[in-house]
Amino acid sequence: MTSVEEGPRALLAGASNRWVRLLPWGVAFVLSVALLPTTIVVLTRDYGLDAGVASALAVAQAAPLLLAVVRPLRAWYVIFLADVAGALALLTVDFEERLLWPFPPMEIVGYIGLCLALGLREPRRTLLLVWLATAGANIGLGFVAPHGANAMSVLLTILSGVVLLLGGALRERHEVQRRLAEQETISEAERERRTLLEERARIARELHDVVAHHMSVITVQADTAAYRLERLSPEVQEEFTSIAATARESLGEMRRLLGVLRNEEARGELAPQPGLTRIGQLVEATTRAGVPVTFTACDAEVPDAVGLSAYRIVQEALANVVRHAPGAPAQVSVSRDGERLTVLIVNGPPPDPPAVPLEEGGTGHGLVGMRERVRIAGGTLDVGPLPDGGFRVAARLPLTREDFT
Repeated sequence: MTSVEEGPRALLAGASNRWVRLLPWGVAFVLSVALLPTTIVVLTRDYGLDAGVASALAVAQAAPLLLAVVRPLRAWYVIFLADVAGALALLTVDFEERLLWPFPPMEIVGYIGLCLALGLREPRRTLLLVWLATAGANIGLGFVAPHGANAMSVLLTILSGVVLLLGGALRERHEVQRRLAEQETISEAERERRTLLEERARIARELHDVVAHHMSVITVQADTAAYRLERLSPEVQEEFTSIAATARESLGEMRRLLGVLRNEEARGELAPQPGLTRIGQLVEATTRAGVPVTFTACDAEVPDAVGLSAYRIVQEALANVVRHAPGAPAQVSVSRDGERLTVLIVNGPPPDPPAVPLEEGGTGHGLVGMRERVRIAGGTLDVGPLPDGGFRVAARLPLTREDFT
């Protein structure tokens, strides 16, 4: 399948407003329609030029303005040559000294509109060359001026330079704003990605402590099996010794892994990781911070990793209540439904504007951390606003080992 090269875009084609996108076409159409008959009338009636020559010059000077919307540089080649040709053609007739030469007023109007299109599309170097060509043509024609040189003969040079400079400045300003917007989009995506990676590393550090505890239990049980169990055969004792050695080796590897994951900001992570039993203390602390919280506890035994995830979800949800809905009543419920643990946090609408967060340092990255914990556990998370202005966080975490594999 062959691809077709995309043609040049019209001026202001990237504008969001439809009328702005149509503006260049409208201006070019009005100029062409107005200048075409005006040029013919002025060149024939005021300057005395032949009607056929005047008509040809008018078409060459006005019609390419429509092309300038898409290809302003090509339109400039045609119009510039037509304007110079028109100036030379006027040398063949005798016109009044009061009339402008080498470029009559209608040619100046069309050329200025063309210069604006050039400034909005072409780079600085091209704009400078266009202006130098315009100035050179003015200077060269000045040597053959029929009534002598005057200040009005350089009018086109001055006006074209100003318009080219203005159009170029507007184009460069728009380009800078576009690049800045693209960079902000890229930076925002990078920030989101970094936030997600930091949260995953934080969860991995916490899960390390849970796994390390279980590995330590395996090591102790394997080492003490020979003393706790009677009449073990040498083969069984050797098997327990091998299990203990493998467990100790795994613990060492996990400590090295933790050294990679742990960073300078990860202070205080050597403390035991919290679980379901610590949620009550968290609720009490939140209540002391000015948020009335009712708590329905769950006494079921759950895996340490699930308990840790439940605690962190409640922690982040209550921190968000304090941060975004200070003073709003909240309900926290932790219950077991078959082989799943359900964690539900619901708060009402905030009675007052937001105040200072519960923990200024933060406990993670809010909803990002909740989603990652639930995803790693293989559960589901449902968050969103309520019709009364409150907010709801509901997580279901699997308890069976198969759900973690």
